[in-house]
Amino acid sequence: MNALRNKVQLIGHVGQEPEIKNFEGGKKLAKFTLATNEVYYNNKEKVTETQWHNITAWGKTAEIIENFVTKGKEIAIEGKLTYNSWEDKNGEKKYTTEIVANELLLISK
Repeated sequence: MNALRNKVQLIGHVGQEPEIKNFEGGKKLAKFTLATNEVYYNNKEKVTETQWHNITAWGKTAEIIENFVTKGKEIAIEGKLTYNSWEDKNGEKKYTTEIVANELLLISK
């Protein structure tokens, strides 16, 4: 049951070309956004709600993203939810939520 404590699975479309960063020692980081859609009906009118998710990946997963993932592709990811905070240049506290992906499945060609 420990493996289920912080696990996120999403299927969606890549919102932008992934940003790739290379670090000393060969470490690699990939960042991109993923759009997921929820469709429901409100008084017979079809409504689509899009949620945007910030995705990061390291190492081999980042290499796969660099080589195969482009804007618009449909992918499935699995990872964990993380929260970050920092102070901006005005001293205001800022927060961000992201998913650190550790597995990736390419769905669209």
